[in-house]
Amino acid sequence: MPGVAYDGRVFIADSSAWSNAGHPAVRDEWTLALRSGQIATCPIIKLELLYSARDGGDYDRLDEILAVLRDVPLTRSVTNAALAALRRLAHVEPRYQRSVKFPDLLIAAAAQDTAIGVLHYDHHYDRLAEVLEFESRWIAAAGSL
Repeated sequence: MPGVAYDGRVFIADSSAWSNAGHPAVRDEWTLALRSGQIATCPIIKLELLYSARDGGDYDRLDEILAVLRDVPLTRSVTNAALAALRRLAHVEPRYQRSVKFPDLLIAAAAQDTAIGVLHYDHHYDRLAEVLEFESRWIAAAGSL
């Protein structure tokens, strides 16, 4: 539909999506999603993004943007889901659980817990979607940005 980003769905935007959001191929849809309240965040993403701020002014500007977004909490049920997913990954093949990063694991578990997706530019989320129930959506086709 015109005027609707990402099929109208809500997504936790991973830091990989944020870092590519200014690319001309995705900028318009990203901006529309932000304005439409379709972009959510969680504490891990806030930490990642704010950690990378260039200076105090950049930190404050980004903090203001993040403050208005839906914040998905990291609850006990999220950590339990992450642990269960890690177990399932470990049973796929030896050391397969090491093929994902802890932040991505918790973000995906938070998405599952709130029945929303993850918007990203990162192969880890496709792997996590094998063991957790959430929509893994690339901000652009892999390798295109």
